[in-house]
Amino acid sequence: MATPSLRGRLARFGNPRKPILKPNKPLILANHVGERRREKGEATCITEMSVMMACWKQNEFRDEACKKEIQDFFDCASRAEAARKVRSIQEDLGELGSLPPKKLNKLLCMFPNKTHVS
Repeated sequence: MATPSLRGRLARFGNPRKPILKPNKPLILANHVGERRREKGEATCITEMSVMMACWKQNEFRDEACKKEIQDFFDCASRAEAARKVRSIQEDLGELGSLPPKKLNKLLCMFPNKTHVS
């Protein structure tokens, strides 16, 4: 079943009538926002890990034979951890374009909305 088009129902410059659609809640901001879960990032260092495990398998799980591969994996993991920390700091400072929910709730509580119109 096709959904009806909203184009003719909304008030526009060419449509002097009032809109038919009415909001079911008042159009004001709430005094708090919900906590949202952080998105899980992509897995990093998969290639280095698979090379290291292949080396272990070929050399009967001896670390001495795979020192270069192990070091490459640890270097990649430390770079990924440093990048994750930088991103976390940028999120906390709001440099990525949005504030975390905790800071947003603090700001909304400082400037609450009036529940009635005077």
